Amino acid sequence: GCHRLNIEPTLPSCVNLHCSRVVIMSLSQFVSQSIQRALLAWETYVYIAKANIMYICPFSGPVKGKVFITNYRLYFKSADAVMTLNVPLGAIGRVEKMGGASSRGENSYGLDITCKDMRNLRFALKQEGHSRRDIFDILFRYAFPLSHGLLLFAYLSQEKYEENGWSVYKPMDEFRRQGLPTDKWRITFINDNYELCDTYPTILVVPFKATEEDLRKVSTFRSRGRIPVLSWIHRENQAVICRCSQPLVGMSGKRNKDDERYLDVIREANGTAKLTIYDARPSVNAVANKATGGGYEGDDTYQNAELVFLDIHNIHVMRESLKKLKDIVYPNVEESHWLSSLESTHWLEHIKLVLSGAIQVADKISGGNSVVVHCSDGWDRTAQLTSLAMLMLDSHYRTLRGFQVLLEKEWISFGHKFASRIGHGDKNHADQDRSPIFVQFIDCVWQMTKQFPTAFEFNERLLMTILDHLFSCRFGTFLYNCESARDTNLRSKTVSLWSLVNSDSTSYLNPFYTPESSRVLYPVASMRHLELWVTYYIRWNPRIRQQQQSPVEQRYIELLALRDEYLKKLEELQLTDSSPNSSHLSNSSAPNAASPTQHITHLHTPF
Repeated sequence: GCHRLNIEPTLPSCVNLHCSRVVIMSLSQFVSQSIQRALLAWETYVYIAKANIMYICPFSGPVKGKVFITNYRLYFKSADAVMTLNVPLGAIGRVEKMGGASSRGENSYGLDITCKDMRNLRFALKQEGHSRRDIFDILFRYAFPLSHGLLLFAYLSQEKYEENGWSVYKPMDEFRRQGLPTDKWRITFINDNYELCDTYPTILVVPFKATEEDLRKVSTFRSRGRIPVLSWIHRENQAVICRCSQPLVGMSGKRNKDDERYLDVIREANGTAKLTIYDARPSVNAVANKATGGGYEGDDTYQNAELVFLDIHNIHVMRESLKKLKDIVYPNVEESHWLSSLESTHWLEHIKLVLSGAIQVADKISGGNSVVVHCSDGWDRTAQLTSLAMLMLDSHYRTLRGFQVLLEKEWISFGHKFASRIGHGDKNHADQDRSPIFVQFIDCVWQMTKQFPTAFEFNERLLMTILDHLFSCRFGTFLYNCESARDTNLRSKTVSLWSLVNSDSTSYLNPFYTPESSRVLYPVASMRHLELWVTYYIRWNPRIRQQQQSPVEQRYIELLALRDEYLKKLEELQLTDSSPNSSHLSNSSAPNAASPTQHITHLHTPF
């Protein structure tokens, strides 16, 4: 049993010794003990099924077993202890009752659970005595704690790690790394109390020539007060990526001289002939937004700027696209019509458009021209474009810690609406604000790692861990919509995801990584070069063979470990050789003999 459960068969856990007799625990007792050992700090049981429940596995049919629910996860273990399910409650998007008291047919009465991580679960119970009432109520309560006046698990967790992930991103340190401030760009604290813009961070970088009063005037003409501010500056040519929201032009074609002058100051900062404004939306959508007071920068009013529409669709289109993708990959993959089915979801088409837009931004910056990027409100498509362009331009963001800084800066501090898009702890599964914008971004990053396998210090496991904990509510990293909405004590009350990652960083490293500080990456954004991220989207299907680590990568890791082992032995030999007791050995050695230090260069030969 210990072997099948993949648990160390230690004697004290499995047996009781009394009067020289061994009493074997029941399987159910042993299973519950094994689960208990796996619980996180402050994770407690809220429900333990008294009787067996039937899990309707879409791959192998009905499986009888026990369900355990804690304040963090739903755990199912089959009666024979072969099959397990381990689902963070935060990953649950919807819980529904299946069938009624009069339902007929085997396994027609129970629960349907829709998850946010590309899987669904179905459990069948006996119809007698309202057997599902307790499990439904408990599951509904703890899967959606905010809808029931409870705290998210991140506020209950007391996990301890060697590193404090909250110290990863310090805005001033990151701006200094970029070479800021300069004689053209300054740091302002005008938003220190979120008075200028309640969805922006407190520390902003703006043109040196723009006064605080100028910033206030511009904020009145930008949606949500999200004025153009610097995200990244090119060290050599001083071209900048600025991000913002749409101008409030409206149907009457309003103008704002302060906004027009402000964009011209951005253009002048590095002598750009014409400022390029990348509007992420399709042009028809941008025009339609005028009806609700929004709009875009017209050529007649912004004469030193050119406007480029990138044709990336809105959050509702992306939500429906991922829903269609889920339909074709879970539970069954339609092999005979796979390519046409995948094409009908348009998911890879959207990935292509996002990557293509980011490439245009990066290329313009490399050519020495400053850009401004926006969509409607500047917290969805804008974040995708700026962060991907920065990933292409700046090798620092391609390191393990640099990527964490990128997410903290462009997504978390600049107000991507994680709470609204993911629905942490919220029972309203039909909320129209839900959308997989961040999942789509991570998919784009994965596409880049496939095309440039040596350019990124981190591996696929990091990307999957990030997405798993985007939903789990185990960490405080992705909670809330913006900085001002976050609890001021969030950092002291919750643990950062980067604490987990950086305390075990070797698990997230790419063995093929080769640092190249000045290299700009231009991925190929064509349908022929993009592929579905099978190991994420279809990972729950046991019939789809998981992409195993390649033999070359496996051998490379083995050789690296062997090198480290030899280096350690060499250090031990050097220590032994330098000790007083071994001095007579060195005196008697031949004059031409090579010293241990002379051999180090051979051990450092790259594999």
